[in-house]
Amino acid sequence: MKISELCELAEQFGCEVRYDEPLSQHTTFKVGGNCAAFIELPSDKAAIELIKTANDLGVRYCVLGNGSNVLFDDRGYNGVIFHIGHLMSKIELHEENNIRASAGAGLNRLCTFAYENSLTGLEFAYGIPGSVGGAVFMNAGAYGGEIKDVLKAVEAVDCKDGKPYIFKVNELDMSYRQTSFMKNGLIVLGGVFALKKGNKDEIKAAMDDLMNRRKEKQPLEYPSAGSTFKRPVGKYAGKLIQDSGLRGYSVGGAQVSEKHCGFVINKGGATSKDILDLIKHIQDTVFEKTGSFLECEVRYIPYE
Repeated sequence: MKISELCELAEQFGCEVRYDEPLSQHTTFKVGGNCAAFIELPSDKAAIELIKTANDLGVRYCVLGNGSNVLFDDRGYNGVIFHIGHLMSKIELHEENNIRASAGAGLNRLCTFAYENSLTGLEFAYGIPGSVGGAVFMNAGAYGGEIKDVLKAVEAVDCKDGKPYIFKVNELDMSYRQTSFMKNGLIVLGGVFALKKGNKDEIKAAMDDLMNRRKEKQPLEYPSAGSTFKRPVGKYAGKLIQDSGLRGYSVGGAQVSEKHCGFVINKGGATSKDILDLIKHIQDTVFEKTGSFLECEVRYIPYE
């Protein structure tokens, strides 16, 4: 009943509301059962009011962006999904050489916008399969670059009381795949990125080079969550997995990619349980053979 009340309020805010929505359609792993209700958020105001109301009503919820680093249970999610997507994806120039991007904006769009305005610094993020909100939340990175390197400020909200915050990057305790947002429960609504003027041809060449390297080395043809494990200090997760004899190892439809051992892929028909069981097997085997523990990057979200 409380979910219905929340959804009725969402419709008053102009949200698209879908019941019993398959979460496999909203994650890059392409697995997971259905959620009780799926609410497409149209604005910061709607996000603040609806999530605050969910807290007041005691409705379980999850805020989802591009779904590129999450794994939902096969039974789905017993609660409401608030989706920050295309309706909250504005990108604009913000002061000199800065870009302001809403949380729902895709990283590829952000990188392309920077290129079109001859701004350099975001090339490393081109091809990361995520949105601005998720990238800021976990300090996403690749090829020697991290979001914290170009992030100037973050707009966030405490949805328990609706209080807005603007954080400078040095207030966010950002390190390798870590930020304070992972601990404080605040919701990222947007970010300001401080870039530099650059040569447009050189920016495009760097973006194309990194994308070609991704296509050559990563199993982009299969559903996955990108790199499955964090990089151990001084080592590489993919090499540890390969050296442990796990290249191509499968559990059901989940497989250690033969192209890049750092990726667990949905080879076809994988379940959430297949993926979780494979991740656990990889961790156990690598620890047994090398003494290194691989910390999983993927966030598993249980049914209840």
